[in-house]
Amino acid sequence: MATWTIANLERNVADGGVTVAHWRVTEEETVGDDTFTASAYGTVGFTPDADADDFVAYDSLTEEVVMGWVHAEVDQSATEAALTANIEGQKNPVSADGMPW
Repeated sequence: MATWTIANLERNVADGGVTVAHWRVTEEETVGDDTFTASAYGTVGFTPDADADDFVAYDSLTEEVVMGWVHAEVDQSATEAALTANIEGQKNPVSADGMPW
């Protein structure tokens, strides 16, 4: 199961409007003694309007609210599918490198 988090927020100091949310998603799968991990990191930009009815200032935000903003802009299903595919590639590699000696 993928875990989404907000890594950082950038904001306007004057009104507390968030201009950028930095997000991270990580998926992990353990098979026997091996743990496979894949993650993605991205940003979403916003143009806050302090006069809007739905404006939420920085001091009043929760991670849940910001995550809702991120999920409105980022294709959650496609992002998680890419992580799952990455883990499958780690578990079943199609190429390798190294030396035979």
